[in-house]
Amino acid sequence: MHTQLAAWALVLNAFVWGVSWYPFRLLEAEGLHPLWSTFLIYVLAFAGLLAWRPGAWRHFLRHPLLCLLLVASGLTNVGFNWAVTIGDVVRVVLLFYLMPAWSVLLAWLLLGERPGLSALLRLLLALAGVVIVLKAPDSSWPVPSGLADWLALLGGFSFALTNVLLLKLKDTPDEARMTAMFGGGALLALATALLGGPSGLVPLPPAFATGWLLLVLLTSLAFLFANLGLQYGAARLPAATTALVMLTEVVFASVSSVLLGAAELETRTLLGGALILLAALWASWGDRGH
Repeated sequence: MHTQLAAWALVLNAFVWGVSWYPFRLLEAEGLHPLWSTFLIYVLAFAGLLAWRPGAWRHFLRHPLLCLLLVASGLTNVGFNWAVTIGDVVRVVLLFYLMPAWSVLLAWLLLGERPGLSALLRLLLALAGVVIVLKAPDSSWPVPSGLADWLALLGGFSFALTNVLLLKLKDTPDEARMTAMFGGGALLALATALLGGPSGLVPLPPAFATGWLLLVLLTSLAFLFANLGLQYGAARLPAATTALVMLTEVVFASVSSVLLGAAELETRTLLGGALILLAALWASWGDRGH
């Protein structure tokens, strides 16, 4: 029973992230840039978390690495939320899911886990998939073709770093890690929005309106419950099972975005995406054998 509940908790997290592009696009249609949406959504969740666990911030004094988790998690949200608002959702999610490839390199650098032959082959497989996704017919090189691509890659790298840090901080209380993640989402989104304001890249938010404020509140609650689901599920299931269940995010994002006209399934996207997902599945299966 507990195993099933943990698995469904992870599915909830994957579903929220997979369809999160939709409320961000609705908010943008109301004049709220995704960075300001991210700030408001996460600052509300952060405030709710501190109301529930007022002393959670004190863990930062005993575990300074939580500060790096705050930055990594914040950059993950800046990259992903902005990218899925302005780019092709399927393409963004696939580039974001280079996370298993980045994890190989980061685990080597930060955890001292030297990659074996299978890990290096998975890395090459994932990178081959990215090359296929990025290689547009009118470009001579497979390079990111716009802001959304760069943001997706930044978000995926930051997400991989977040996961490595969560592993290093696994002995800290759940509320400490959640405080870092929600605090980072709010702080990094605010800092980036303020930096992009003078150039006009990130316009100021519109006047308060009941409609978009309610949507911000509901999305904030969804992200809060999704993170609780991640913390609950990941703590009770093997890492391999967690990784496999989290891949359902790609399914939720792909199906919802295609049905609502926010993505196009080109042949090269399908082929490259298959290689990226195969690398992720291989990583999960490899972990299962240890």
